[in-house]
Amino acid sequence: MSSFQGIWVPLVTPFRNGAIDFVGLRRLVSHLLEKGVDGVVVCGTTAEAAALSKLEQLAVLDAVLAQVPAERVVMGLAGNNMTELLQLQSEILKRPLAGLLVPPPYYIRPSQAGLEAFFKTVADASSVPLILYDIPYRTGVAFEQATLLNIVAHERIVAIKDCGGNQANTLALLGSGKVDVLCGEDNQIFSALCLGAKGAIAASAHVHPELFVALYQQIRDNRLAAGRATFFQLLPLIHSLFIEPNPAPVKTALAIEGLIDDELRAPMQRSSETTAVRLKEVLAALNSNNQ
Repeated sequence: MSSFQGIWVPLVTPFRNGAIDFVGLRRLVSHLLEKGVDGVVVCGTTAEAAALSKLEQLAVLDAVLAQVPAERVVMGLAGNNMTELLQLQSEILKRPLAGLLVPPPYYIRPSQAGLEAFFKTVADASSVPLILYDIPYRTGVAFEQATLLNIVAHERIVAIKDCGGNQANTLALLGSGKVDVLCGEDNQIFSALCLGAKGAIAASAHVHPELFVALYQQIRDNRLAAGRATFFQLLPLIHSLFIEPNPAPVKTALAIEGLIDDELRAPMQRSSETTAVRLKEVLAALNSNNQ
């Protein structure tokens, strides 16, 4: 249905001495492209986008678009001030890109009718496809099934990043034929793909992205035993990357691999030493198994 299939990586934002590290960003993006990911998401949750100014968000987008074909780039668009959100959307849409990843407005907890009105407004104002981002543990609001199905009936809302934790909603979306489902909970990638999800937007896929690409391709090609083996090989990594708030462990792992500095923007904090040691062990095991 949509072009949003396969493994998409929600990019971290590398920092150095408090500023965006564009050299590290280019190095990271080159690495991910070389390993075969299908696309990247700029300024999503994993990017610490809430800690970036609007100008910084646009600067990161421009840097990525200078390196990645526009059809492989999605931009995050989040906020709860409708006027400011639409102004930012207008600025983003001056650039070529594949689509926008849009969560519900956070903190204000709108009604179901409010959610429908919000997504209709953003979709009507968009010249590119939208991916709805269902993540109630960050936004504070959950979709009722009927609301979700009404929203995704909009012609510009073509996919959903599913972090809702509601299996009934997931199955209804998969069965509706109205929208492509992209798994947003990394430890559910195998089961989601087997049920018919078209891919994943996976923070874990920053690390050994080639294995996540292989997992997707194995299930796509109905090689379920191989896919299951790959998934269980990845599971210790996935668990380790979420034992502290995302993206701290992801950045630690990338720093261990020499791709970026291990730096976050306050109030986010670096991984603990315990987590860093665990990640070194998990990465060493993965590297050993894939030599």
